Amino acid sequence: MVERLSESEINVHLAKMDGWARQGDEIFKTYTLSSFPAALAFVSTVGHLAEAADHHPDILVKYKKVTLTLSTHSAGGLTEKDFGLASQIDALPMKSPKI
Repeated sequence: MVERLSESEINVHLAKMDGWARQGDEIFKTYTLSSFPAALAFVSTVGHLAEAADHHPDILVKYKKVTLTLSTHSAGGLTEKDFGLASQIDALPMKSPKI
């Protein structure tokens, strides 16, 4: 079982994350891609990263904008898994973030 992070641990992680915001027990970020096909390719890549990490974000696609929402449902809140996956996603070369 993955342990939930404390409020102070969450705040430390968020301070290091570019463009990620928190709402309750979730973190989220919206990425704006160059086109709808680019957004779909981004989602596919995120899906492969998430599956490899055994972590499954909520994904919303609106034309060329993709919003990712992360939370560790089995832990009932935010864990290291959420911030680890967020960091992997941010390292992808095919996005330009906008919130």
